[in-house]
Amino acid sequence: MHIDNYTALNAPAANRARGFGPSIADMVPFLREWIRNPRSVASVAPSGRALASLITQEISSATGPVIELGPGTGVITHALIERGVPEQDLTLVEYGSDFARLLQMRFPQARVLWMDAAALNRHVLFQEASIGAMVCGLGILNMEQRKVAEILRGAFRFLRPDGAFFLYTYGGRCSVPDTLLEELDLEAILIGRTVRNIPPASVYRLSRRRTMDA
Repeated sequence: MHIDNYTALNAPAANRARGFGPSIADMVPFLREWIRNPRSVASVAPSGRALASLITQEISSATGPVIELGPGTGVITHALIERGVPEQDLTLVEYGSDFARLLQMRFPQARVLWMDAAALNRHVLFQEASIGAMVCGLGILNMEQRKVAEILRGAFRFLRPDGAFFLYTYGGRCSVPDTLLEELDLEAILIGRTVRNIPPASVYRLSRRRTMDA
């Protein structure tokens, strides 16, 4: 079961595909995964370039190591590299086997983990408080709140104190309920919206709440 185990995937550098974006070819694994497990993907289509640009706009080469949850075909991954994040500083956590194999070919220098993002907190995969940012492409709205809580607990275990968790949603408000944000002592800030995506999307930054004397 992927939820309790993970597989680290690697591929030769010669297999890397450069300069790609959403394409008809990228639609195939999305549709296949949606048919297999519709609750596991945020959409039946890859993220557009406008959304990828928006969700990565606060990330740069100075951010440090970045983890991406649910990279799919790697559109946002490619945007992270364009922002200056070294490929070897990327960890791509993907549950779909077709996506994971595609990612290992497209980003051979990145660390690709074939696993459920909800299992992050069950493994010692990184030094605690060592990650600069996390980018989430998972279908949070389709998940039970208990699973969302597991994902966020694992994420903020590894994020630095000033680290941020970026996610997008197709809904009218943040996909993480206020009650859960309160429980985990987090705050969500809207950083932008784009209509140049199918469907239109909003991006939020989740971070630890600052104390009055911080």
